[in-house]
Amino acid sequence: MHAIQVPPGAPASPLSPPAATAADGTPRQLAQQLAQAFAVTAAERDARGGTPKAERDALRASGLLALSIPLRYGGHGASWRETLDAVRTVGRADGSLGHVFGFHHLMLATVRLFGAPVQWEAWFEQTARHQWFWGNALNPLDERAVSREHGDWREFNGQKSFCSGALDSEMLIASARDADSGTLLIAAIPTGRSGISVAEDWDNIGQRQTDSGTVTFKKVRVEHHEILADPGPLSTPFACLRPLLAQLILTNIYLGISEGAFDDARHYTLHESRPWHAAKVERTDDDPYILGQYGEFWVGLESARVLADRAADRLDAAWQRGAALTEAQRGEVALAVATAKVCATETGLGICTRMFDVAGARATHGALRLDRHWRNLRTHTLHDPLAYKLRELGDWVLKQRYPTPGFYS
Repeated sequence: MHAIQVPPGAPASPLSPPAATAADGTPRQLAQQLAQAFAVTAAERDARGGTPKAERDALRASGLLALSIPLRYGGHGASWRETLDAVRTVGRADGSLGHVFGFHHLMLATVRLFGAPVQWEAWFEQTARHQWFWGNALNPLDERAVSREHGDWREFNGQKSFCSGALDSEMLIASARDADSGTLLIAAIPTGRSGISVAEDWDNIGQRQTDSGTVTFKKVRVEHHEILADPGPLSTPFACLRPLLAQLILTNIYLGISEGAFDDARHYTLHESRPWHAAKVERTDDDPYILGQYGEFWVGLESARVLADRAADRLDAAWQRGAALTEAQRGEVALAVATAKVCATETGLGICTRMFDVAGARATHGALRLDRHWRNLRTHTLHDPLAYKLRELGDWVLKQRYPTPGFYS
């Protein structure tokens, strides 16, 4: 494995979690081992913000960056359900790390869905061999980056916002609008290329270690063989699986954060909280109102888990169809994903807010930073408005119209 250098200005974590390696077990076991280590420092790192360098390097050393890459290219050959389960596991310990880990696999899927085999096969092999981390600089709603053609290469200039995982990555998925035609161009390029600057300017209330800040392109040379144009963005029903995978990754991150909040609340209720005097019980876990709320939490989580797994199974089936995938088959996946995302969002926001009702006033102690669960989920669920997912589902229920493919549907 090649040495990874800390980008200028990126603080290295003073806490180095023990690296889980491929020899330590199955991908699920590896994810669980990493999650246990990440959970120990999650509150401290949330307070600090910045780049989780040691934790990202632990993901590199584990081999899980090759989880979704087929076996013939050196990866684990995991299904999307298995990959999303790992994302959820990491997100349960730390929403930020689940975010950058999930988006890494989304970037790999992007080159597969939008690019030609001669492109993605080589990138898959190199990613598995060198444990590359992929970052995001696509953001189709931010159109400040433009591209101009110069013979056999193109030039990218401008900026992109919300570039999750770009800092401390080896490769970027970047987009720009053609200066003449306005066509959206998407490319896979090395993060360290001359003219690319990744700013350390992410300072939001939640997801504080996702480095979702700004990437600036100044006269960046992009070769034609780095442009993903065959078949290109959202050009076929199969290529249109990309936004559905993105939404399902978000769903599993939300679900992981919610499960982490539930686990923390349960631990505090059982071991730290004191019963309310009017309950007439000796232990908080005997309070009938507390028990009722945990019952509600459980129903919500179980519902979200079943819907997320069902959507992942449908995505896997659609993925196997490849170029033969029809618009209707893609539409069925879209409905399953939207349903799961709505459930995970509403359930999670409820749990991350009401967890203090069942844990008690002492759970608000600043050092615990239990509010990070709500801050992480509230920040990330604003990625795209939930109301539009509900509108799409309503359009299907009433008019039998599938969601129109786009970068958010």
